[in-house]
Amino acid sequence: QVQLVESGGNLVQPGGSLRLSCAASRTIFDINTMGWYRQAPGKQRGMVATITPAGSRHYVDSVKGRFTISRDNAKNTVFLQMNSLQPEDTAVYYCNIRNWAGYEYWGQGTQVTVSS
Repeated sequence: QVQLVESGGNLVQPGGSLRLSCAASRTIFDINTMGWYRQAPGKQRGMVATITPAGSRHYVDSVKGRFTISRDNAKNTVFLQMNSLQPEDTAVYYCNIRNWAGYEYWGQGTQVTVSS
């Protein structure tokens, strides 16, 4: 059973930065898109950023210019660099890996809290 292990969530002041990491517990074959999603209290989970095997990136409008997604294909790892964090970025962040057959793996979530 493959598990995705996330790390990097924390409490940070507005304007601060965090870097989230997500690694698979073992090799996942035929990986397609990797991404990050988030869920704030009382809201549905939504896409934050995704990256294709060729490196094409997509971001939700609210994080463009502040967040950067990257991946290490050899290590089945995906990262999310978050700068200029704002209170509205507070949420549980989930890692997602999708293979070419459409099967999805999800991490357990890591809490990001932006507060003064």
